[in-house]
Amino acid sequence: MDFDWSDTDEQLYQAARAFAESRLRVVGSCTPPPFSLERFRLCGEFGLLGLSVPKDLDGMGLGALSTAHVIEGFAHGARDPGLVFAACAHLFACVMPIAEHGRDALKAHLVPRLCRGELVGSNAITEAEAGSDVFALKTQATRDGDSYVLNGTKTYVTNGPLADVILVYAVTNPKHGYLGISAFAVESTMPGVVRGEPFQKIGLHDSAIGQIYFQDCRVPAANLLGTEGGGAAVFNASMHWERACLFALYLGAMDDELATTIDYARLRKQAGKSIGKYEAVSHRIVDMKLRLEAARLLLYRACWRFDAGKDAHLDISLSKLAVSEAAVSSAMDAVRIHGGLGVIAEVGIESHLRDAIPGLIFSGTSEIQRNLVAARLGL
Repeated sequence: MDFDWSDTDEQLYQAARAFAESRLRVVGSCTPPPFSLERFRLCGEFGLLGLSVPKDLDGMGLGALSTAHVIEGFAHGARDPGLVFAACAHLFACVMPIAEHGRDALKAHLVPRLCRGELVGSNAITEAEAGSDVFALKTQATRDGDSYVLNGTKTYVTNGPLADVILVYAVTNPKHGYLGISAFAVESTMPGVVRGEPFQKIGLHDSAIGQIYFQDCRVPAANLLGTEGGGAAVFNASMHWERACLFALYLGAMDDELATTIDYARLRKQAGKSIGKYEAVSHRIVDMKLRLEAARLLLYRACWRFDAGKDAHLDISLSKLAVSEAAVSSAMDAVRIHGGLGVIAEVGIESHLRDAIPGLIFSGTSEIQRNLVAARLGL
């Protein structure tokens, strides 16, 4: 593995960071605004919404490693993990499955507009009784001539309340278990699609998450991704992209958080000297740096193996686990170092912790990642 970035990769990183800082960072506010289509489309203007999509579908055609590097720079510059999370969920859990598994006409119809941000994409797999047991689905898709009729309820759908395109996983043959699940690209304008109101949540406020209801929703058979019964393969491929690349947004956020904390530790004085001179503070900052660099190496190794066509399952699970846990631990350290200011919303330090906590849950909980690693170790 080459640890030197190419000139192109480094230029893209710097361009992403500069664009996000100048066009998306809200000056004078420590709390990101709620999701807005205008800001989302700015992500599309830069190319964030199509980083890994083939160029012939209006994407940038980047591999996983380059994609992750750009996401890190974008997150660092934007200081808005919620917006970058919404963009990445759109890209990896909706756009990429359609680009990789959709029929040519469907790809031509949807993918370029999704890349430009003209359409908002979402992924609807989770159900009230199917969280970590991801394929224990109740939503049904029944074949009826040239269509499938969908019935069911999905929850915790990122971008769901605003989605134009919904990647839906539903049971087409209950007798076949996970081999009886299929994936469909559903447009929210189709009769029978009802988008719920956004949930109020602990962090990642600039991403809308809610429920979507399907009531006798008729979907053309041409909107099936891959083959009937191939939904598990579609989902697993999308999770490879998401778990490998999306968590680079936390690397960017942690890098920014570290710089802010170092500046504070240099300026804040206690008993006549900067608090950074006290080991209790400096050692916490060293631990923040250690977690960041260790997590970064694991993530980039996972992306490199993914790009090389190697078996990256173990690497991706280790990376997701390391980055998400590091983000929470380092945010806690930042809060402690800032003392009373660390819990004041107007200062903005506590928002790092609130934004980090959901990373322990989505894309497979830390416990699920440990189960996956244990299985790869033969346990």
